[in-house]
Amino acid sequence: MNKEDIFELIDKHEHIEMAARALKAIAHPLRLKILCVLGEGEVCVQDIVEAVGTSQSNISQHLAILRDKGVLQTRKDANRVYYRVGDQRTLQLIVLMREVFCGVPPKH
Repeated sequence: MNKEDIFELIDKHEHIEMAARALKAIAHPLRLKILCVLGEGEVCVQDIVEAVGTSQSNISQHLAILRDKGVLQTRKDANRVYYRVGDQRTLQLIVLMREVFCGVPPKH
């Protein structure tokens, strides 16, 4: 990669800002656990609570932070709310993070 390519990447300020917000939101032990549970799928709040092992109110607070920072998106179905990773680039980071930190083998 030459200097012009590097400067062109750095000039994409909005992408860098979005990445910084997402990484800041992700950088919490409980949120990392939540993202390991979500992975590439869609999971309802009740299943996240069961998998992570803390209170629903605590999980909901952290899910709200991840949603507000643009990391997660939601879908409501009757009385259940389902969460999924909203951005493909963030999903790539999470897939790698799951492999490195959560011991989830890569899909082939």
